[in-house]
Amino acid sequence: MRYLRLYLCFLRFSFSRAMAFRVDFFFRILMDVVWNIVNLAFFWILYQHTPVLGGWTFDQMMVFLGGVFVYDAIHMTVFSSNLWWFPIAINKGDLDYHLVRPVPPLFILSLREFAANSFVNLLVAAGILIWSLVRYPEPLRLFSVAVFLALLAVGVSLHYALNMIFLIPTFWMHSSSGLRDIFFSLEQYVTRPYGIFRGWLARMLTTILPFALVVSFPTRALFEGPSFSLLLHMLGVTAAAYIVMLTMWKSGLRAYVSASS
Repeated sequence: MRYLRLYLCFLRFSFSRAMAFRVDFFFRILMDVVWNIVNLAFFWILYQHTPVLGGWTFDQMMVFLGGVFVYDAIHMTVFSSNLWWFPIAINKGDLDYHLVRPVPPLFILSLREFAANSFVNLLVAAGILIWSLVRYPEPLRLFSVAVFLALLAVGVSLHYALNMIFLIPTFWMHSSSGLRDIFFSLEQYVTRPYGIFRGWLARMLTTILPFALVVSFPTRALFEGPSFSLLLHMLGVTAAAYIVMLTMWKSGLRAYVSASS
């Protein structure tokens, strides 16, 4: 409850600040909507030339895209702004203020900034996902839909851990620009269906750099059924990513040179 009350304070501050700059607020909403339209149009054009892509029909791809939009909206709403400031806090010594507070510093660094404009986009993304599920021509079991949503939440959590893994080396490198650019390039694989990849690339994108798990595996669980191997694979990879992230975080804190040093 303590952390919940603190997070509610973050929310109130973020919404009041967003309303102070309303032009920027509505422009960012428009930008997110355009991004959704561009992705929908991209796959619509592809399906004008093929009935199946990566093993999925057009209707299945719409559900996948709905999941992509929801994942992206959650990330942009909850984590994106915080992770953008994370390397700056390390380099400027602002991390000092978080280390002395009676709250785990990773909690504040990851959740302090709440993007109110992206929250509106989250509502739009949720609407698109619901629309894609309702229009699906075959009946979907309620249990499968529940597993899909639960695994999508796991995928968002996995994406956060991967992002942190690429940012924590700032403790030693003092610059995150190179690794951030690599992460942004790899992040594009989240928005592509897993079935289009083959061979070593498919194995790498589901194990070492598991970006293909974030939305594709929850969608597979919806259409193919939540098999034990699929669930074990996704949960195991996510747990491994968090172990790596927390190990790096603790090592980074030991190497941190504060502003007062």
